[in-house]
Amino acid sequence: MQYTVVERELELRLVLSPERSIPVPARLAYRSDDPYAVHIVFHINSEFPVHWTFARDLLVEGVFRPCGHGDVRVWPTKTDGRSVVLMALSSPDGDALLEAPTPQVSAWLERTLRAVPPGTEGGQLGIDDALDQLLAR
Repeated sequence: MQYTVVERELELRLVLSPERSIPVPARLAYRSDDPYAVHIVFHINSEFPVHWTFARDLLVEGVFRPCGHGDVRVWPTKTDGRSVVLMALSSPDGDALLEAPTPQVSAWLERTLRAVPPGTEGGQLGIDDALDQLLAR
């Protein structure tokens, strides 16, 4: 089965305090064979990149209004007159507040929504085909 990949390199900002943030190179990735999820990989000063995966719907909603709870929360805001999306990520290894430029995130999300429109994600998983093959035996 062939699948679609939608990726975007961009610079996030790791917010250290209200007055200070540092740039963090990142890659947004979406795969039609994992249609409910978005993947963010960012590089901090460590040997290995940091990977986060969460619901595409969460990021789509977070561009417009605060959403999420627990490990991932997303909300829109303005910083220095720019529209940004804030992502608060929490894990046993620590917490991070990342700022992403809304125009770039929105454009990337639109590409993912064209690749797999909302409501059609289940059809991308191939569950029906797998059941048909299993029952045909």
